[in-house]
Amino acid sequence: MNPGDRVRVERADRTYEGVLLPSSTDDQLVVKLEGGYNVGVDREEAAVSVLAEDVYEIDGTDSTGADDAGSEIEFDDDLPTVSLISTGGTIASTVDYRTGAVTAQFDAEDVLRAVPDLAGRANYRGRVVANILSENMEPPIWQDLAEAVREEIEAGADGVVVMHGTDTMQYSASALSFMLETPVPVVFTGSQRSADRPSSDNVMNAVSAVEAAKSDCAEVLVCMHASESDDVCALHRGTRVRKNHTSRRDAFETVGAKPLGEVDYETEAVEFRREYRERGAVDLAIEPALESGVELLKFTPGMDPAFLDVVEGAAGLVIEGTGLGHVHTDLIPRLEELIDGGTTVVMTSQCLEGRVCDRVYDTGRDLLEAGVIEGGDTLPGTATVKLMWALENADDVEEAMETSLAGEIQERSVPWE
Repeated sequence: MNPGDRVRVERADRTYEGVLLPSSTDDQLVVKLEGGYNVGVDREEAAVSVLAEDVYEIDGTDSTGADDAGSEIEFDDDLPTVSLISTGGTIASTVDYRTGAVTAQFDAEDVLRAVPDLAGRANYRGRVVANILSENMEPPIWQDLAEAVREEIEAGADGVVVMHGTDTMQYSASALSFMLETPVPVVFTGSQRSADRPSSDNVMNAVSAVEAAKSDCAEVLVCMHASESDDVCALHRGTRVRKNHTSRRDAFETVGAKPLGEVDYETEAVEFRREYRERGAVDLAIEPALESGVELLKFTPGMDPAFLDVVEGAAGLVIEGTGLGHVHTDLIPRLEELIDGGTTVVMTSQCLEGRVCDRVYDTGRDLLEAGVIEGGDTLPGTATVKLMWALENADDVEEAMETSLAGEIQERSVPWE
């Protein structure tokens, strides 16, 4: 037996079936199970049967399982062109058969090889902006990404799909929503489960994202599973989406409304339920400058006012206040000092629904008098990214933060179900 063979391993009263992986020691067998997890078994205590040879060719390939030859992409003049931009993340990951771990090493062309269902839907161009896990995303990479999207659209792309890790996708989608005026769809997608797992959502999400990139909605969107079933992908506006579950395939939700649209995976139909900016409605433009010195702070009961010393000198601060946008009254004098010192402070709410209104209670009125800006129903993460952008690009930062620039503030906060 060799690494890459599908094997059955029996030990005591347990039986494991999966792909044999290279092991760092001769004393252990390492098997990748169908569910995506690895198990190590003492070699001497195990009985091994080879079920199929060379299920995965490990020798002679790189760590992604791909050979050195580049993928060949044929162009069809009758098809639209979709640019695939990779930043890393689970959708661009596969198992590293040297270690058994999941690694983010696919580039955009590898995605085409890994998702054959993309073939025939569009002409594809691929480029890599970053190859990172999404927790390592930073504002400078947002700027690189926005520039890459601009270049792809200028080069004739009819739509752009950004492959991105799910943990910080909502921040990146918000960033591009403010930085770009786009005449074509820009669709973020990812996967909660890697391609080597039977429950992976990478194929459906990638296919649906490409269909959305061919649609008439020229906005920044997030395309992910709408339910645990493989039936529909939801299309969320980039500034109103939030990851609300750590591992479910339908982790992403539009806060305060239904998703902007959806893609039926079986019929490939793309439908929108609310108004959106149409393809070609604006000229391509980019304002990529960002002020990175902006922090997001969640208020908690009993918080020491000295905690705000950490943001002394920061250009901006977004607070997740309670309810309508409140903090303990003892923090207000310190916030006023920060504002007097040049820090722009924006109030949002920890509540998932509804908007900030600091005119109802005395605490809120004191915050407004101190110079705190109301963020409406802007999501705290979105407000943080927006403040980074507004500090560099807006003539009046307060007016910009209180105005919906990319659909981040809804006209009314009402139950939608």
